[in-house]
Amino acid sequence: MAIPVYMFAGFLESGKTSFIASVLQDPGFTRDENTLIIQCEEGETEYEPDMLKKTHSVVECIEDEDEYNGDTLRAFVRKHHPDRVIIEMNGMWDLDAAIERTPKVLEIYQIITTVNAETFDLYAKNMGQRMLQHITDADMVVFNRATEETRQLIRDRNVRSMNPQASLYFENDDGTSEDYGAGMPPPYDMDAPVVEIEDYQFGIFYLDASENPENYDGKTVRFKGYIYRGRNIGKDEYVPGRMGMVCCAEDVRFVGFIAKANGLPIPQPKTWQMITAEVKAEERTQYKGVGPVLYVTKLEPCEPPKEEVVTFNQ
Repeated sequence: MAIPVYMFAGFLESGKTSFIASVLQDPGFTRDENTLIIQCEEGETEYEPDMLKKTHSVVECIEDEDEYNGDTLRAFVRKHHPDRVIIEMNGMWDLDAAIERTPKVLEIYQIITTVNAETFDLYAKNMGQRMLQHITDADMVVFNRATEETRQLIRDRNVRSMNPQASLYFENDDGTSEDYGAGMPPPYDMDAPVVEIEDYQFGIFYLDASENPENYDGKTVRFKGYIYRGRNIGKDEYVPGRMGMVCCAEDVRFVGFIAKANGLPIPQPKTWQMITAEVKAEERTQYKGVGPVLYVTKLEPCEPPKEEVVTFNQ
């Protein structure tokens, strides 16, 4: 049986070690399990010996990126026989490559990225692709030491658009916690018989429906979409969406939702259509969980929007 792995990503001084220590001391996480911590980066904070003893945890270190491989990790497992593994990843290493090199005896259950909100803008400007990787690979992103100013800056940088399925949280400098989307209702009427999504609102619709598909379950929506056929979907399915500017002008990608023809003709790929559809929240592998599936009730060819590339600002 594979051993569950919790992988913590983030740059130096993002709070990985402190966050791991707090998780280990949470009674809801730790009971009598033996935990192996594989530390790939040594920051200013160290694990307290008493904490390790109380939580039945041991630490092994990997200093070089080349040493992070199946042989090394399997040797640690044979040595300690852990019930679970926590990997504190080096923020400068290629996270995608590390995930690929993790042997099958270790099953990655969750990837948590910690970000120092005070230095987020600096890293985003100077190491944008590495920061993007940390966020897009994560199941959860925690921004530490957040203030009102840094919270707004992070929201302005469209972080949610980088990974709509991840849970995003702020750990504020005053000791409080806050959900990334708190206090940000969508800019369209969710109570209307048909929820009209204006061209410039598609980015927000995509993010909000991805994060909260249950809020759209049973709703009828209407929006303008570019038709993409997609892979690994049903014969009666396609993907209407838009090109979206995820984090910068150089990072533009197609974003959209699975649509079922629902007895109507499947439109030609690479055409613009006005889509009216009932939304159902369904479990789909493409969403890695529950996401919105559009059951199309009306399809009309239309002109492209004035701005074909959307942003994700509200």
